[in-house]
Amino acid sequence: MAAPENQAKSTDMADILSSEGVEFLLSSEGKVPLSSCHGKKICLYFSANWCRPCKAFTPQLVQLYNSLKNGGKELEIIFISFDRDNTKFEEHFKCMPWLAVPFELNLHRRLSEKFNVDRIPSLIPLSSDGVSIEEDLIGLIEDYGAEAFPFTRERREELKAIDKAKRQGGKLELLLAHEERNYLISRDGTQTEVQNLVGKTIGLYFGAHWSPPCRSFTTKLKETYDAVCSPSFEIVFVSTDRDLDEFELNLGLMPWLAVPYHDRKARQDLCRIFNVKEIPGLVLIGPDGRPVSTDGKAVISMYGARAFPFTESRIGEVEAALRKEGEALPARVKDRKHEHVLKLDMARGYVCDWCKEGGRFWAFSCDVCDYDLHPTCVEIDNPDLSSLSL
Repeated sequence: MAAPENQAKSTDMADILSSEGVEFLLSSEGKVPLSSCHGKKICLYFSANWCRPCKAFTPQLVQLYNSLKNGGKELEIIFISFDRDNTKFEEHFKCMPWLAVPFELNLHRRLSEKFNVDRIPSLIPLSSDGVSIEEDLIGLIEDYGAEAFPFTRERREELKAIDKAKRQGGKLELLLAHEERNYLISRDGTQTEVQNLVGKTIGLYFGAHWSPPCRSFTTKLKETYDAVCSPSFEIVFVSTDRDLDEFELNLGLMPWLAVPYHDRKARQDLCRIFNVKEIPGLVLIGPDGRPVSTDGKAVISMYGARAFPFTESRIGEVEAALRKEGEALPARVKDRKHEHVLKLDMARGYVCDWCKEGGRFWAFSCDVCDYDLHPTCVEIDNPDLSSLSL
């Protein structure tokens, strides 16, 4: 997103536009004088009908605009077209409830240079005196919606502070509930109040059924959840599924709780608060309500239930125990069942080629072919090569 650095020198929005040759603005009903913007919060919307991100963002902006206007906010958006001709401009503008600068082939170039816009969509806020604010609003609105108004730096910092307080404040109810919903749901529709989770270790699981890596990790996470089998441990699914049917299919495979799918804002807020950029993701929260790890996926994949309650000290204990186990094993062995020498490796997970059971941590693996053995499944073929005691 664009981040304009230079500020417009004009002291009035009408002066800015008139200096570029704009004599009037357009609305759905016809021409509007430039003076109609006086005293309002003005945002310049650079967009085009051919731009996919623009077509995706515009409906969200329409919803925000109508919500703020209906709430009595003095806001006006002015559309500046990057369309290729007047027909495409009119087609694009007809879905917008705000104003527009009349289409003129080179005007968007002059205004984009004035406000240092280097990509579209771009939404540039201006203060009441016509001085450009530094940051493009696209990301802010995608993150916070109408809560971002009046789109100032001060409001941006306030919102970030609120997120930080929810993330680090140790108040699970503030993180997972709000005035309109104080519960989570299970796959059978049972509601569990968020306050019942206070004092537990919580895993916030971000995933979607359409994602093969998520489906794979769900299986691993379920194994850990079942192995821990403790009333002091709970997982809360935060869905990024595409629709309700997909969400219900996904939750049907899970023995834990979930944020209701209809609470879209809560799910988006949690993704933003913990900066979840890819799925699957797992944030581990300690009994005090504060994050233990934002990379719980790696913790679970490497150590599984053995690391519960997933604190740094516990993981340190597990790693020390694993090192001790590894030191008691030889670096390599020659097994009677395999033609090549096997080397001791640390593995997050594997299937033993002899007993066909899953394994974790230490394995004897072949560098030549895809072959792994549990340490307990090794049968020594050459005692001189190894002093392994099983």
